[in-house]
Amino acid sequence: MKAYMQRMGRSLMLPVAVLPAASLLVGIANWIVGMGVSNAGTTFLMNAGLAILNHLALLFAVGLALGMSKDKDGSAALAGLVAYLVPQTVLASESVQGLLGLEKLSDVNPAFSTMDNNVFIGIIAGLTAAAMYNRFSQVKLPMALSFFSGKRLVPIMSALAMLVISAILLFIWPSVYDVLVAFGKGISHLGFVGAGLYGFFNRLLIPTGLHHALNSVFWFDVAGINDIGNFLAGQQALDSGQAIVGQTGMYQAGFFPVMMFGLPAGALAIYQCARPEKKKQTASLMLAAAFASFFTGVTEPLEFSFMFVAWPLYVLHAVFTGISLAVSAFFHWTAGFAFSAGFVDYFLSLKNPVANQPLMLLVQGAVFAVIYYFGFRFAIQKFNLMTPGREETAGEETPDIATGDDKFAVLATQIYQALGGKENVRVIDNCTTRLRLQVQDTDKVDQEKIKQTGVPGVKVIDKTNIQVVVGTQVQFVADEMSRLQQGGTNTGESVAKPMIVEEKEEKTTLPEEQLAVYAPSKGELIPISEVADPVFSEKMMGDGFAVLPEANEVFAPISGTILNVFPTKHAIGIQTDNGLEVLLHMGINTVDLKGEPFTLYVEEGQRIARGQLIAVVDLEMLEKAGKKSDMIVVFTNGAAVKELSIRSNALVQANEVVGQVKG
Repeated sequence: MKAYMQRMGRSLMLPVAVLPAASLLVGIANWIVGMGVSNAGTTFLMNAGLAILNHLALLFAVGLALGMSKDKDGSAALAGLVAYLVPQTVLASESVQGLLGLEKLSDVNPAFSTMDNNVFIGIIAGLTAAAMYNRFSQVKLPMALSFFSGKRLVPIMSALAMLVISAILLFIWPSVYDVLVAFGKGISHLGFVGAGLYGFFNRLLIPTGLHHALNSVFWFDVAGINDIGNFLAGQQALDSGQAIVGQTGMYQAGFFPVMMFGLPAGALAIYQCARPEKKKQTASLMLAAAFASFFTGVTEPLEFSFMFVAWPLYVLHAVFTGISLAVSAFFHWTAGFAFSAGFVDYFLSLKNPVANQPLMLLVQGAVFAVIYYFGFRFAIQKFNLMTPGREETAGEETPDIATGDDKFAVLATQIYQALGGKENVRVIDNCTTRLRLQVQDTDKVDQEKIKQTGVPGVKVIDKTNIQVVVGTQVQFVADEMSRLQQGGTNTGESVAKPMIVEEKEEKTTLPEEQLAVYAPSKGELIPISEVADPVFSEKMMGDGFAVLPEANEVFAPISGTILNVFPTKHAIGIQTDNGLEVLLHMGINTVDLKGEPFTLYVEEGQRIARGQLIAVVDLEMLEKAGKKSDMIVVFTNGAAVKELSIRSNALVQANEVVGQVKG
């Protein structure tokens, strides 16, 4: 779940990146209008910004669908668009009126008025489209329906899935909305405590879009409060008794210290906690998002940058917001806004007669800047929260960030050039340990140059197919090579510094001890030299053994921590407490089966014990697909293994000791 949330956060960075520019356009237009100037220019600026801000949910749907898809294909983004349009149309007020057979449009529950630009719907649509892409993009339909196979099937399945979700929301959404409205009405009588509770839940509900339910109670005339309308009416509201100085605006004022001072200070803490190599890119995001929050009160660029990747920090932000609203309401410091609680609306509210001691909100803002800065910094470091710039390097990197000096980028560049570059490379793919490449002509490949990079081996399959054994981190090299291929780097150009190959002995050393190794499954134990794959049999990846299984269950050959699980589920990396790295590879060329025969019971980062059931393999499916079922165990940091003794050509039971490795 943690990794999934972090992928969501990274995927949202693409649509979030455009929001600061949009918010600035709106902020400038509001500033000019507030100074008494309204013309075609202000309308142009305002609508240019709102064109983006009013379609935030759509941006999230497309961005998440693209970012969460397994290979970032554009058809996933199209599916995200389709997935979003279904509930937006089906659950529109006019549609709901017809679906429920209501006589008047006014009879439709106001909950459905929030469906337009609802970020929750956008997020659900994007995640659904990505899931449909990952599941159906490779499906082959019968000949009569073959036109709709593969990627063409994805938008169709996305639409059907969202239609089901829309049907569920048709009956659930009004109830949830009504409960929140009732809750808002209940806390509206609690004075400054109610204001604090409102501020807390206002922030907490933003990811669901249901904050509009609470806003309607306090900001508009649902419960007779109409905080925004009465504040903006100014002297007219005072004369009619609809506004009270020191009270009207209490559900708005507390947002100013947060959006103008608190969140920018939190952005500073996020920047300072970023990894040194990522500070520049983090600074650019935080600076733009913090300025948007301060100047216009548009907080989405900043909040969505850590909302999912570090959700405990977002909860802390909601708590701070609640405290801010409670404080300003307690002291009767008030100000209001027409757009949001940024500097533009704060400055314009200074001349409003309903405002009460608005300058004290600046003092409160300074205090909350300190609270946010030290609160965020403490939480990030104490709980190791993965805020922007602190992403785990073992997972996916932030997309579209150039990493010219990165070791994987350097290695990928050298291999790519040795392959002949874009003129020769046609398809780049990978399995657990090797690059699977299609080229125009393998005779044009400089194999010696590839070997000089330090990779374990090169295997020419035929005239157009070649494999390069890289190791368990092959995915990073493949990703970098794909970027080179898409960018069209010239074969003769040097785009990276020469790679210095480090000796593995310097990196991987084991204490002088022996470890027992156990059979991963029941069957015939064979030496690795008899495995029908030269990458393993020639020990390019390291020494090891294999079992020809007689049962579907697969057990851990050794205790340790799951380092990685390959997306197609056919391979698992394990690291023991003393640093030994073990690759369990289930079957030969089973990467082609896209994970279908494998059911896994472990995930990355999980501690496992020797003999623990970690997978079940459908051996019949492997046989029907023409794949060998060898359960291969390889010690990939072989330089650290001084001696390996394994029984061979014997029938063994799962969990039976079959040998030992000496470090």
